[in-house]
Amino acid sequence: MANATQMPSGAWRVQVYLGTDENGVKRKKSITAPTRWEAEKLAAEFVRPATLIPKKNTVAQVLRDYIDLKRNVLSPSTIRGYEIILNHRLQSIMNIDKDELDSIALQRAINEDAATKSPKSISEAKNLVVTALKMFGVKTEFNITLPAKQPIIKELPPADAVLKMIRGTEIELPCILAMWLSLRISEVRGLQFGDIKDGVLTIQRSKLNLGDKDVVRNLNKTYNSTRRLVVPSYIQMMIDAVPHESEDEFIVKLSYQTIKYRLRKMAEDNGFHLTFHELRHLNASIMLMLGVPDKYAMERGGWFTNSTLKAVYQHTFSDERKNVDDKINGFFEDILRE
Repeated sequence: MANATQMPSGAWRVQVYLGTDENGVKRKKSITAPTRWEAEKLAAEFVRPATLIPKKNTVAQVLRDYIDLKRNVLSPSTIRGYEIILNHRLQSIMNIDKDELDSIALQRAINEDAATKSPKSISEAKNLVVTALKMFGVKTEFNITLPAKQPIIKELPPADAVLKMIRGTEIELPCILAMWLSLRISEVRGLQFGDIKDGVLTIQRSKLNLGDKDVVRNLNKTYNSTRRLVVPSYIQMMIDAVPHESEDEFIVKLSYQTIKYRLRKMAEDNGFHLTFHELRHLNASIMLMLGVPDKYAMERGGWFTNSTLKAVYQHTFSDERKNVDDKINGFFEDILRE
């Protein structure tokens, strides 16, 4: 039986040899599936009926079982990432029995993915496979080489150019929450009016977009992402201007796709490339430029560890923290006055 090959449509196909007809012409059956391992599995079952084949506990089955075990304890975005790996990464090993996977097969799958996937993506896939196999008692002493990570040098546009570009547009509020207060897009879309008390914003919720469907979680990406920030007057005025009838309404009404598409298009029209996540990079760069201590920069962006979180929160609104807020707010307010 031939190995699966990928078609222009993205589906995978296996051609099963059926023999020759009375004229000596080779007869084949084409079997297609969304992923490589599924196509090869279907082809194997066609050649030998599934009822006659001893059930194999494949790498793919181990990953499915692992994902199901973790489904209710990991974030939906993490589970979605695992499912992407299951269906689109290291496909040549997915139909191998879990106890028969060796370094050669895993290295071959890594080499195949290295032609089109990033080193980070391949490393994450390998780590998931190894972790899942370990959970189900499989020895995982693989001698493999991962593709080297390449440094990415990103030139971010100046903050004043970005503020000028978004000011007065319908995406100004979500963008300014990211570049001024360092919020993720899921945190921006998860904000409710009741999250602001006495001028202090508590980031405690996320609205994720998973497969074009919104999922609201009453917690953030990580424990250390839950934090409090003083709301600058300019942002508070923008929020106050958003019509609402109750405290549990979302402040930002725009969809995930609308925000991302309009920012990308706006940036292209202004001669540069900028994603929503890079607004957080811009915020981090501004804090570095302003000399904000790492302790406060990590706190504002939700980048600190659990131990640091506990150590920092008791000093969250100290005089020193207020100086940090004043410095960052002054930077943006100076630009807005220009």
